[in-house]
Amino acid sequence: MRWLVDGMNVIGSGGGGPGGFGSWWKDRDAAMLRLVDMLERWAADSGEDVTVVFERPPRPPIRSTVIVVAHAPKPKPNAADDEIVRRLRAEPDAGDVRVVTSDRWLADRAWAAGASVEGADSFRSRIE
Repeated sequence: MRWLVDGMNVIGSGGGGPGGFGSWWKDRDAAMLRLVDMLERWAADSGEDVTVVFERPPRPPIRSTVIVVAHAPKPKPNAADDEIVRRLRAEPDAGDVRVVTSDRWLADRAWAAGASVEGADSFRSRIE
């Protein structure tokens, strides 16, 4: 299974919770780094193929040898959603992809392309 993860959607899900995102809006870059760390551990343990997409590049850049850390080409509202849809359309078999989001617009596009969808809250529970 390939996973396309709406990063800020997962960070904003589930309140503070054990994932340690707390007041994520005060330091988005630290929250992005924390999510990448969680995703790396989960992907390493599960063998899943994970791409996390953010609205803008993290500062400083986050590098990973375990997962793909991506961002939209231009920061704007719904930029990560647009980038996930672009990446999904480039997939040879969208049926092998699961999109992680709680955004209805993105979920509808993912289903229309043939991908499956998992809500951000459910996914966050999976990786914590």
